[in-house]
Amino acid sequence: MAGPLVVVVNPAARGGRGIRLLAPVLDRLRAGGRDVTVLIGDSAEDALAQVRTAVAATPATPATPAALVAFGGDGLVHLAVQAVAGTGVPLGIIPAGTGNDIADAIGIPRRDPLKAADAVLGGRTRTIDAARISPQSRWFAGVVACGFDSRVNERANRMTWPPGMAKYVVALVQELRSFTPIPFTITLDDRVIRREAMLVAVANTRSYGAGMRVCPGAEPDDGLLDVLILAAMPKSAFLRTFPRVYKGTHTAHPAVEIVRSAVVTLDAPDAVAYADGERVGPAPLTCAVEPGALRVLVP
Repeated sequence: MAGPLVVVVNPAARGGRGIRLLAPVLDRLRAGGRDVTVLIGDSAEDALAQVRTAVAATPATPATPAALVAFGGDGLVHLAVQAVAGTGVPLGIIPAGTGNDIADAIGIPRRDPLKAADAVLGGRTRTIDAARISPQSRWFAGVVACGFDSRVNERANRMTWPPGMAKYVVALVQELRSFTPIPFTITLDDRVIRREAMLVAVANTRSYGAGMRVCPGAEPDDGLLDVLILAAMPKSAFLRTFPRVYKGTHTAHPAVEIVRSAVVTLDAPDAVAYADGERVGPAPLTCAVEPGALRVLVP
């Protein structure tokens, strides 16, 4: 797809180590004959405002770019989706974060930024679903998590030490000591489920959290969301079961139920949801799939 590219960059991706990959990627894109504009926001809010301006055709910016390219991890992809979902402007992804789960789910090499750049230059356009979260008016492309895992995120985000991924390990251990199952009300297209659960995940793609295949059968272009419910269980059983999520074998456990629905509402006391690793706020919230809302550039 010929035409100018807008590249939005997260300089903090992979703990700041990902930025060293930016220059080779930009060289590859420009060597492909593309005009490249790079955007780096002072904050997430500033970056989002910049990409929305770049994507929108206005008197000041009469031509939309051929693609918006996210150089970073799932969090930056989440930000970029807010700007391009439903617009028809394709999204390119250069995985430079820690997890890169969304890129992996749609077939973009998660550990090879230059191959990902080649997909931006000469790949094909794939149409996939995205989902709207209300009342927050947010989009997501990957997974919404609510329950134990989101509480670990909440705790880790309040911590200033230890640095990097180590704080999530500390937060997990601390949260496990006090965590009790959460009474969820889950409203699907055609039924209501009331259940005490360790966590509920609503998935457009199969994994989150750097490879946790929470809904291994989720397809991003089937017009449905996969909903995993992990019912209440003793903490010892939870510790034995949870690591199986990395292989996707947790689905055989009797406490695990996966259902599919186009619209999912989650309600639970004191529950906060994270979408694509980003905080989207407290329950209740509704996730509604929008078939074909995203065009993505893939190999």
